[in-house]
Amino acid sequence: MKAVVYTEYGAPEVLKLREVEKPVPGNNEILVKVLASSVTSGVSFIRKGEHPDSRLFTLILRLFLGLSKPRKTVLGYEVAGTVESTGRDVKSFKTGDHIFGTTTGLKQGAYAEYVCLPEHWKSGVVAKKPENLSFEEAAAIPVGAMTALYTLRKANIAEGQRILVYGASGSVGTYVVQLASYFGAEVTGVCSTTNLDMVQSIGAHKVIDYTKEDFTKNGEIYDVIFDAVGKHSKARCKGSLKNKGFYLSTNTPTKELTDNLIYLKGLVEKGIIKPVIDQSFPLEQTAEAHRYVDGGHKKGNVVIRVEQ
Repeated sequence: MKAVVYTEYGAPEVLKLREVEKPVPGNNEILVKVLASSVTSGVSFIRKGEHPDSRLFTLILRLFLGLSKPRKTVLGYEVAGTVESTGRDVKSFKTGDHIFGTTTGLKQGAYAEYVCLPEHWKSGVVAKKPENLSFEEAAAIPVGAMTALYTLRKANIAEGQRILVYGASGSVGTYVVQLASYFGAEVTGVCSTTNLDMVQSIGAHKVIDYTKEDFTKNGEIYDVIFDAVGKHSKARCKGSLKNKGFYLSTNTPTKELTDNLIYLKGLVEKGIIKPVIDQSFPLEQTAEAHRYVDGGHKKGNVVIRVEQ
């Protein structure tokens, strides 16, 4: 089968299209014919083998990935596709089912024509695909939306609260805006000039252009500040938070849960949330997709089309 592999850490050019052996599902796994995957900032960090802001995190990352070169050579974390076959112990899925979800932690593997996924967490998260989405759209949901939902729930978002979302036009940020609005909060989105209209269109009540205004100096106070790109700190945002307000960040650990993915699927099918897709690239242009994401200006999600 075709797959995009990398045998060394580095720039997008390390990603190469190759022929590799087709995987065989274990007893508790499903073999998925991959139709779409994505490029997230997390996958980009793994490709580089380093975190831009933390030497400690880089060391920890290398301990799992491989100190001098990657142990697992196929990247790709989010996945949408069809079930090709199932292991003998699988009960929740059958051949032909349309699914979406994530692969096994740092194992990755979705930049390929086929990948094996475990039926149950804790080695991955998978569910039936929302019926009203294409495979490309579905592949852009799991990581960003589950991160947004899990982290937002820490703040017990309630109707009438004020939340500011910094990085509101990114993969996580676009889902935070939509979910917080659904939960009844008054949402202020912070983004660049070119993304103001898009952020308003997905549910932000107010928008701030960070190139023209520093939200920490405008005197506004919020119940929750969600840093969806990990660029701020609680100390810097303290003056903009109410007493006992919540500072949330994508830098804090999250947990992927199948129940959360199924919950999000329901919201998608009701039209409450939707993925924002910036661009999609064919599998053979995965390096170009990574280069685009590394530029730091994507809107929402970047998708990899594994098969037309």
